[in-house]
Amino acid sequence: MTADTRPRSRASHAAAPLTHVQLTWIEKRIEHWIRFGRDIEETILDRRRRVLSFAPNSLFAFVRWAAKDYGTVVSRIDILRAVAAGEAYQTVPYVQPGGEILLRISGWPKVERTLQTIDAIEALDIDPSEAAPDYWRHVHNRLSAGDAPRPYTRERHRAWLARRSVGL
Repeated sequence: MTADTRPRSRASHAAAPLTHVQLTWIEKRIEHWIRFGRDIEETILDRRRRVLSFAPNSLFAFVRWAAKDYGTVVSRIDILRAVAAGEAYQTVPYVQPGGEILLRISGWPKVERTLQTIDAIEALDIDPSEAAPDYWRHVHNRLSAGDAPRPYTRERHRAWLARRSVGL
């Protein structure tokens, strides 16, 4: 197996530790992909696997799906914040070293609802990776309890941007 391990870099990050996510695509068997997020580096391992890297504090959604001969066995979405050096983190399969878990949902109906929530944020012309981290925790809690999450609004987004600009 030959691998193209030359990174494709979009910025200089010599000092920043990155969060690496291994993606796999074996059609109709294993599909790991990033639904949103701004990767800053990509390393192609082979024709079915690659690694995307994220800068500290960036948000991304990592979707995992797997099937066997008789149907789906895994359907999961994790929305994570890439951590900085020295920060505490939770481990997540295929994510090194790990990240702060904002949302962790399993089962196709809830994963589908999460994807619809992401679509609704994009319909507002807001990048989901720029949405308030608290909102993703809210979505996790509501879906885990079997309730519908409140919609993300432009007003909520403006409030988040204002809080972020003053360091809250």
